[in-house]
Amino acid sequence: MKLTKKSHACIRLQKDGQTLVIDPGAFSEEDAAVGADAILVTHEHADHFNEQRLRAGLEANPAAEIWTLKSVADKIAAAFPGRVHTVGHGDTFSAAGFDVQVHGELHAVIHPDIPRITNVGYLVDGSLFHPGDALTVPDRPVETLMLPVMAPWNKISEVIDYVREVKPQRAYDIHDALLTDLARPIYDNQIGALGGAEHLRLAPGASAEL
Repeated sequence: MKLTKKSHACIRLQKDGQTLVIDPGAFSEEDAAVGADAILVTHEHADHFNEQRLRAGLEANPAAEIWTLKSVADKIAAAFPGRVHTVGHGDTFSAAGFDVQVHGELHAVIHPDIPRITNVGYLVDGSLFHPGDALTVPDRPVETLMLPVMAPWNKISEVIDYVREVKPQRAYDIHDALLTDLARPIYDNQIGALGGAEHLRLAPGASAEL
């Protein structure tokens, strides 16, 4: 499996000539979903879900389809008839040749006064987990954790404890558009030293073989 980091929370996974894209939101590139055979969306916030990005991907590939939770599917199903599939916690499905398991139900708490929305994470091929905006711990081992490293709803101690609880072999930063270059060494050093897993970061557009 080839992992390519796009800006913020968006990643591309490639295997056997097929491409799976997760969370092509407003903070990611305009063509983040172009070339996708399947697209997964974790929740409705704009930095993870952007209809223009999805439309560009589905127009570029008429066979491409979307899997997402009900709150997002309700917003876009009419625009893409027959191409949007609704999933929830515990579901399993195949998308573009990848086996996907759905974990989680709620977005992390931003503030007690802000109602929580739904959020799901995706475990791909039983090895890579993208949690969206939550610190969901799958009920099975994870080799590669896509780690939401900086968000309005988390702090670094929670990020470190999340890595410790999931116990992946490696953790790659996502959700990092708000993290300045000045702060990156602090996060790299503390997560790497305290998380208990290999901590890695890819620049947007860079790739790694998993």
